[in-house]
Order: sequence, then structure tokens, then C-alpha cells
Amino acid sequence: MRTRTRRLAVAAVALLTASTALPAAAAEGHTHQERPSNGGLSAEIRYTEYGIPHILAENYADLGFGTGWAQATDQVCTLADGFVTVRGDRSRFFGAEATTDQSLGTAGNNLSSDLYFRGVRQAGTVRRLLTQPAPLGPSRQAKDLMRGFAAGYNAWLKQNRTTDPNCEGAAWLRPITTEDVATRFYALSVLGGQGSAVDAITGAQPPTAADRGAPTAPDAQALIRAVRERTANADMGSNAVAFNGDTTANGRGLLLGNPHYPWHGGRRFWQVQQTIPGELDVAGGSLLGLPTVAIGYNSKVAWSHTVSTGVPFNLTQLTLDPADPTVYLVDGKPERMTKRTVTVAVKGGTPVTRTQWWTRYGPVVNSPDGELPLPWTTTSAFAMNDPNASNLRFADTSLGFGKAHDTAGVLKSLGEHQGLPWVNTIAADSSGHSLFSQSQVLPRITNELAARCSTPLGKAVYPVAGIAVLDGSRGDCVLGDDADAVQAGIFGPSRMPTLKDAPYAENSNDSAWLTNADRPLTGYERIFGSIGTTRSPRTRGAIDAVSAMAARGDLTVRDLQRQQFANQVTIGDLAAGDTARACAALPGGVAKDKDGKEVDVSAACAVLKSWDRTANTDSRGALLFDRFWQRLLELLPDDQQWKVPFSAADPVHTPNTLDTDAPGFATALADAVTELRAAGIPLNSTLGEHQFVVRNGTRIPVPGATEDLGVWNKIEPVWDPEHGGYTEVTSGSSHIQAVGWNDSGCPVARTLLTYSQSSNPKSPHHSDQTRLFSQEKWVTARFCEKDIRSSPALRTVHVREG
Repeated sequence: MRTRTRRLAVAAVALLTASTALPAAAAEGHTHQERPSNGGLSAEIRYTEYGIPHILAENYADLGFGTGWAQATDQVCTLADGFVTVRGDRSRFFGAEATTDQSLGTAGNNLSSDLYFRGVRQAGTVRRLLTQPAPLGPSRQAKDLMRGFAAGYNAWLKQNRTTDPNCEGAAWLRPITTEDVATRFYALSVLGGQGSAVDAITGAQPPTAADRGAPTAPDAQALIRAVRERTANADMGSNAVAFNGDTTANGRGLLLGNPHYPWHGGRRFWQVQQTIPGELDVAGGSLLGLPTVAIGYNSKVAWSHTVSTGVPFNLTQLTLDPADPTVYLVDGKPERMTKRTVTVAVKGGTPVTRTQWWTRYGPVVNSPDGELPLPWTTTSAFAMNDPNASNLRFADTSLGFGKAHDTAGVLKSLGEHQGLPWVNTIAADSSGHSLFSQSQVLPRITNELAARCSTPLGKAVYPVAGIAVLDGSRGDCVLGDDADAVQAGIFGPSRMPTLKDAPYAENSNDSAWLTNADRPLTGYERIFGSIGTTRSPRTRGAIDAVSAMAARGDLTVRDLQRQQFANQVTIGDLAAGDTARACAALPGGVAKDKDGKEVDVSAACAVLKSWDRTANTDSRGALLFDRFWQRLLELLPDDQQWKVPFSAADPVHTPNTLDTDAPGFATALADAVTELRAAGIPLNSTLGEHQFVVRNGTRIPVPGATEDLGVWNKIEPVWDPEHGGYTEVTSGSSHIQAVGWNDSGCPVARTLLTYSQSSNPKSPHHSDQTRLFSQEKWVTARFCEKDIRSSPALRTVHVREG
């Protein structure tokens, strides 16, 4: 009976839209098709403004089919590139030494990437996870979505001509399988663990006789520096805030999500609404290559994610057999490492064969000069335990969110599926509830276990960086099990830092501690994150802003929109006034640059004094302050920048008061002035004149600022003064959503995909939302049927196999 009801609902909607034209961007040579009668997969795709598809299907396989088809329409080249990656074929098509876009792993070149992914495939890792019964493995619904997505992508390739110049006619544009889609889920899940150490896994080799005199002690400080460097250079972050009904104008919840993700490559978001009548109705942003909505909303609840501080892996230090460095000891008994020999085809050359080494604790990692400075000597080696290498539950967790009716339903999905690898969840609902939960897959490293089983390296690293290094020679140092965990060796949901129904719940990539400054979270294990430590400028600015909003009350979606584009520069508020005063006090208005040359900086003083402390495109002084601050950070350590140090008693407002007497202050000012003048950039230029992207030959100004300046609307552009300033954005604000509810039964949602739906420069949706972002404008989301049908841009296509 349910199937018949769904078919009738789909048919009814089809009748209402059958007369609309096929969108040119969606068609690419495809003609209008009727629904199939041969039993193949099919879906209806209705496009509204900005090329946003609303996919209507009878079941999960059909929904996956429509999603795969629609994603291929907008992103076929980017998708195909990613599928080449997860199949381990990059060297075959692009050469061994070329590089990936690093969206699915941090391999230094294609050969390293291929060795890793071919090893995963050769070991049958993903195939094995696909066969695990739910909830340990994916549900039938999730597998149907993956199967349908592969079929939809393949059908698009078969029935359409690719016009994107990035892959038109390319030999690597090939059909995919369900396993390819599942491996994409897998790659994203291990991104914080094995995926961040690909070179260290594929490059780890046992010591030779010539290495016997090498130092045996790992360098704890070098490891800490490497971890901090990786964190500082991360291309993902995010802000999100949920307000409960006590703070809003109508007693319903509000959610503002502002994920900071790459603007290019395979970790882009893509907007969609997915509907199976009577079963699922959800809208939001999907990550490319995935058939589920990752961040989104429905008629009752909205959620977003922020990258967490939880460390999703741990290290085990192995004690080796002195006679054989590929044998390790556990309770005095020898265990031989497993050899994983992988062969990779190489374009224009002979195949390359390499060996990886695996243990009961995971792969051996060894990159003394690279991402993880962990030597493999004749007596010791290190293995990485990544519990997300057994996690293919991300899809079901997201599906659970999409079907939830409230924040309790979001929490229920987190608890049942436990599939989020490296993010926090922030949610609000139409009943006025708010939620924060750091429910993620983490190795079950308790503080007690770390104290009892850490090696000397672990004792130095764990308190500072949260990375546990356990003694692998002791059988009593294995990870324990939580009764409510679906997977062995991870924390169960009852151990996760969680905050319910606070007036606001906010996260900007610091730990859970100050999710709400009036209700700090404590008592969690160190691996989740720190407590009582300095917060980032972005966190401090965000808490200042959202706590004031909550105190003011009567909030609406419009207030969320204002917060997104307030573009208030936290470091500017803290330091610009002191900088301008110290600048004006310089004798003769002169400062010496890094080369000791005297520079007249007097013109900069007035610019900094009059700057409005924002990073709007029309802000004068923002660019000058940004370049000054970047130089200052290079010259001054963190502990020498401020006169008033951090205090855990006032974590939002400390440290403060810039130390303008510190060595390096005047030098940074002189260097910034010299740099801008050398590039022909006036000191009082507006930000938008020199922070922009170029799309189809047109400059589009970009608002926002870098992580170092602490702006909610984070943008990480590339500094290229010879070509105008900040000429491209690598990462930052991406799929933005401001969501609330009223009495209509439809969500009140405003969205924005900063880089637009399509990577194809020939698409009309290649830069349309980027221009909106430049103008700080939003898309009014169309969720309910009446709103979709009333879209002046409505166009419909029926897609099917065949």
C-alpha cells in the first residue's frame, strides 16, 4: 500500500510539472523522457532558481539514481577525478609524480595515493564493510542510495555529451560501481586518520643494515610541531550556532550553519532537495560523490557540522624483534607484520610495486622528514589505529538526520549509527530546542588508559596535542569497549560532550568547552579536546556575537543573515586601535623593515584609525591591516603578542592589549606598507578591489577574511600581489544556511552556495551564487511543494536508465 501511495504522489507532481521545459544546463543533449515502463531506475528532477534540483523518487535506489544524474550534470569532471582517485588509477591516467587535489587524502603525489587506495581495494576493506549487517554496516536504504547513485552517474555518461573543458573527451571519464561510491564515503571517513598519513603509510619501509646507527628516540617536540602545523594548514573548519526558543521571536529554534570547506575539487558541497513521498523530505548540501544530504534541514529540524578537535586516531609504539624489524612483540610473543604488496600502473612507464606493512594495530607509519616524524628503527616502529577504517555508517547517520522530527531525533541518529568521523553536530528544531553534540568516531582512549599505557613519547604528546601513543608490547593496553558503542574500541554516545536546550550552542572549531560560555562543558577525555585553554579569535568573536544576540532575544532568520555577513574582524577590534596609535607615535612616521631600511608609514596610521574593523568588500583599511597582521604573526610568537595573557576565568576576552613595544611590531608595519606599495596597491584600497575571484574573465569581489583575523565569514584566499592581491579562494564559507520555522509548516530557509553549483565554466550556474555571495545576498529556499511549483525558473526532467 505504501508503494502505491508513493507512486500516486509522484504521478500527481509529474502532472503539475509536465509542461515545463528541460533546463539547458541539465540536458546537455538529453531530450525529455517519459517515466520508464521497463522497471529500470528513474527519478524526476525539478530545477528552481540557481540550478537547485529537487529530486522526487519512489524509493531509495531511484533517489540515488536521480542524485547521481543531477550531480553529474553539474560536476561530472570533478566527480570523475575523484573516482579515478578511489580506484587507484591516477598514475595510470595522469602520471605518478602529478598531484591530486587532496580532497580524498593528503598524498604527496599520484603514486602514493594509488598505492594506498589500491591497497584498500586489494584488501577488500570496503567490500567487507558493505556486507556487515546494520548498524555496524550500512543499512539497505544506504546501500540502495549508493547503488542508485552509481547507476544515475553512469546513465548520465551514457546519454549525454560532456561539455566541460576540464574532462571533455577524457579517457578517465568512465562508469563507476557501488563500491566506488562506498569507497568515496570511506575516503572521507578516514580523512582525519589514515587519509592524513597516506605518504607515511605507503612510504614506511623497514630499516636496512645501513640504518643500524640511526637515532632510536623519536622527537616529541617535532611530532607536536607537525601536528600543530597540520592543524594550522587545514582546509576545513566551520561555524554553527543553534538558538533555542527562549531567544527567538516566535519560540521556535533557529540555526545558522557556515561550514568552511574547499572551494575547488572533490570536497565541494552541492545543493539538493531529496523527496520520497511519505518517507523522506530533506534539503541542504551534499558532498560531491555522496548520495545523502550532509548538512541540511527539513520541515521540523535543521543541522550543521563543524570540524571537531577530537583526534580520530591513536598511535601504538611497537617493540621489535632485534633480529627482524618486521616482527613485533606482544607480551613477549612475536607477531609478524602483514605485507601488503601493491602494484600501480603508470602512464608512459613500467608498473611500480611497493610493500606496505600492517599490524594488529593498523598500518606502520614512517615519515621522519614528513607529516608524522616517527622513525622505524631496528628496535621500534609506530602503527596508526584509525577506527574510521571500520566505519561506513556516515550515510545512515545523515539519513537519520533527514528523517528526524526534532533535535531528539538527531541525537537518536547519532546514537544509533555512530557514523560521523571528525565533526560536531549543532541542531535546532521547530519546537524550540537546541543541541550540540561532539558525537564522533574516536578511539576509546581514556585519560586513565593514556596514563597507564603511554610510552615516553605519548606522555609528552598526549596532554599537549591529544594524540595517544600506547605501548604495543603490552596486551593489557588494548582499547576497551563501551556497552553502547556499535563498534569495538570506540567511545559510546553516553561519553560524548553534549549540550541540550541552551539559549545558544555555538562552535567554531575549538573544543566543546565553551559551546555556551555560561554553561561550559567539562569532564570529557583529553582526546575529545582541551578544557581551559586559549580560544581562537574566531571562537572569541563568535561567542561575543551570539551571546549578545541570545541576550537581546526576539531573534529571526534575518538576524542569522546579519550575523553571517557582519564580517566583524575580531583581531581588528582587539588590535587595530593600538596599532593606529602606535603608528602615529613613531618618530617622524618612520619604521624599519626586515632589511633595516627606513620606511615612511605615516599614511598607514590614518587608514588604520578610520578602518571600520570589518572585512566587507567596501572596507578601507582591511587589506592593510590583514597584511600587517600576517607579517606580525611571522615575527612574533603567540606569547609575545599581547600584554594581558590568557585567563581561563575570562576566556572570551583574553588575551588582549597588543604589545606594540614588542620587537617586530614596527617591522611588520613597515613590511606591510612596503609590500602594498611595491604591488601598486594603495594603502586605503577597498578590500573588494584586491580580494576577488575571476570567473569567465570577470572579477567578483569577495567579502570575509582569513582564520588569523577571526572573522565568522572565513575566507582563505591566495595572496598574489603581482596579479592584483588575493586572486583566488582556496577554502572558506561554502554551503551557508539560515533556518527557522513559522506556523506555515514550511521551513523558513535562506541558503547560499558561495562557489555555485557547477564547476563547468560553460554552465549558467558556474558563478551565479558567487555573485550573490559578493553582494551578501541569499537564495530563498523552496522546500514545500507550493513553493517549488511557483518558482518562475521551474523546469522539469524525467530521467531513467536506458
